[in-house]
Parts: sequence; C-alpha cells; structure tokens
Amino acid sequence: MEYLSLADLLPSLQSGFRQGHSTETAVLRVLSDILQAVDRGDLAALVLLDLSAAFDTVDHSILLERLQQTFGISDTALCWFQSYLSSRTQYVRRGPNKSSVTYLVCGVPQGSVLGPILFVLYTVDLLRVIDNYGLSPHMYADDTQVYGFCRPTASTALTANITDCVEAATSWMRSNRLQPNPDKTEFLWCATARRQHQLPTSPLLIDGCSITPVQSVRDLGIYVDCDLSMRTHVQRTVSRCFAALRQLRQIRRSVPSATLQMLVVALVHSRLDYGNGVLVGLPAYLMRRLQSVLNAAARLIYRLRTRDHITDALISLHWLRVPERIQYKLAVLAYRVLHGDAPHYLGPLVRVDDLPGRRPLRSTNINRLVVPPVRLSTVGSRAFAVAAPHIWNRLPTDVVAANSLSTFRRLLKRFLFRQSYPDIIY
Repeated sequence: MEYLSLADLLPSLQSGFRQGHSTETAVLRVLSDILQAVDRGDLAALVLLDLSAAFDTVDHSILLERLQQTFGISDTALCWFQSYLSSRTQYVRRGPNKSSVTYLVCGVPQGSVLGPILFVLYTVDLLRVIDNYGLSPHMYADDTQVYGFCRPTASTALTANITDCVEAATSWMRSNRLQPNPDKTEFLWCATARRQHQLPTSPLLIDGCSITPVQSVRDLGIYVDCDLSMRTHVQRTVSRCFAALRQLRQIRRSVPSATLQMLVVALVHSRLDYGNGVLVGLPAYLMRRLQSVLNAAARLIYRLRTRDHITDALISLHWLRVPERIQYKLAVLAYRVLHGDAPHYLGPLVRVDDLPGRRPLRSTNINRLVVPPVRLSTVGSRAFAVAAPHIWNRLPTDVVAANSLSTFRRLLKRFLFRQSYPDIIY
C-alpha cells in the first residue's frame, strides 16, 4: 500500500477498501456533480452497473500480468503474489460428509487483507474504458457508477453514448472473466421537478437487455430520486429507524438506561446519519420527518409521553438536531480536504479563497473557501462544492483554525450545539 500510494498508482475514482474513502464520499462526489449540472440547466444520466460474484471470478493469470505490467511488481515480489494465489483448494462439508477437493484457478481470497486491494488493482482499467467515452466514472469495489450530462435537446446523443460506453465496459468485463449482471443494472435520468417532462423514456439496450429508466435508484445504500428531492431516502431512513425503535421499546425495561442509550446510538443514529451529507438544503418538512426520529429516540430513553416537551431531553443527551448533524458531517469533510486527509476527488470541490489581485481581507489568513455561484438555491446550493464552503465560512475563527481533527470536532460540536439550542444560557 505504501508503494502504491507513493507512486500514485491507485485509481483516484475507486473508493473501495482505501483509508479515508467510503461509500458516503463516493456518493457525495457523484451527487455533487449531478446537482451542479442540473443547476446549469442540463439533464443528468446515471447508470449503476453490477457484477455477479465479482471476487470469485478474478482470473489469476490476468491479475499477475496486470500486477507486473501496470503496477511494476516483478521478480521476487511477483512470485510472492503467485504463491499467494496458486494451489488454493475448496470443498463443501455437511456433517460427516465432504465433497471432492477442487483447485481454484480464479478468485481472490475473501476475508483476507490482500483480497480487496487485489480486486481494485484488477479492475483499474475499467475506469479508463469509461473515460474514453467522455463520461464520468466512480467505483466502490465492484459497484460502478457511470454518469454524464447534456442539454435537454441532446438527450438522444447522450443515450447513444451511454449505451456504447456500457457495451464497451461490459465487453471489458467479459474479456477479464468478470460477470456483468444486466438484471441489476439501473438507469436514472435526473432533472428539476419542472423539467421532468423533458426526461427521455426510451430504454438502454445493453447486452440484449432493455434497461428502462426508473424513478429512483439505490446507490451504495443512498436512494436518489429522478427529481433529486431525496424523498425516497428520507422515507426509507425514517421507516427503518422507527422499526429499530419499536424493537428497542420491547426491551427498554430489561436493560439499564445507559445501555439503552448505546443501543439507540448504534441502531438508530447510525442509520439516521448515514449519507446525511447529501441531505443538506432539503425542505423543512423532510427535515421535520428526520427530526421526529431523534425526538422519538429521546422519548424512549427517558420514557416521556408524546405530549412532553422534547428540547430538555435532547439537551441532556447532548444530541445535535438534524440540520446541525448534516452541517457537522460536511464541515468535518471540508476540514479533512483542507488538511489532505480526504479522498483526492473531493479536493477540486473545495478551494481556498486566495485569488490573485483580490483586495486582502481580514479573513484571508483563516482559509475562507470559495462558494461557487448557483442558479437555483433548491438544487445547486445542495452540491458539496457549494454547501461545504458555505457552512465552513460561517464557522468561527477558533474552530476553523483548530490544529487537529479531534480538536476541530470538539469545537465544532460545541458551536453547532449552541446553534441547535440558542435559548440555553451557557
């Protein structure tokens, strides 16, 4: 990993199995690009490709050749990898009965340290295939996202280009012994609510299968609607959180309050906060639905009635409200970008306001960020490239000047907590 990192050999748009990269950052980058394109008046198309048993179909000979020719691994080091992959066997056992032993000629050992990173190196050329068609790729392990933009009058040309791109990607997968799964491939057109009538309805023809555009897709656990409203994601998140709360309600009398609080954080907060960076700028009624989960969780812990006032309970638990939880996520990501600890693909979205020739201001020494202009506050302002700098520039100087991430988190939480509950006397 040190060799791959120092030589900059890892694909920048592959977020799988890499420190500091996650499904959240991957979707955040993709949605930021789509929101900015839609804000410009373009239509956006998103295709989600899927592989069947991806880790089990990696060809050993192709992998070893790629390690040698693409990544410069040779001689003794290459022999280590060859020894690691070869002569592996498997069999099935049920009780006292055991099947015959089979030697494996493909697949990387799952559950191992090397398996995931070897798969990433095996599929690095797929990103180049997609780049050749002028489309934007992003991968997380074996999940591939392909997206592009066009003016409403050019949707037919973009559809044809996406079809050719996906066909080429599918052909590359097969030539490398990977198995594309067209039944799980999804296709989504995105536009503002007023431009939904301009979205094409013609299907993609991929590998003989007709892929019809859908109204919503599940991208790495985050639901994206064709109007980018995120209503489906909010609805699913709220539903799953309340299902977990109903299960916890059945055992609340059997566990101590501290244990119940830990279970709420693990089973409810984890769902509520997952991917919440893409929820910035949503309408108030959707925020109220998400806030209702926090309120119900606090009532469960303190055994409050529905009519009881909830603010004191939230303050006692030291929980931020939902809008501030979203701001917290984006501010931390902005801090990591500025200090080189975030994925490289987020770097171009966050720029320090240090343009030459500009009149120097008092804020020039505290890393104030450039906020790109937007046309629609309901769309463009929700992109990470806009929302993160906007949130960052509103933070106090002592917060943004923190010398470590842990200090920044502590000061940020304190600032946002006061913002959540402004009527408290500190």
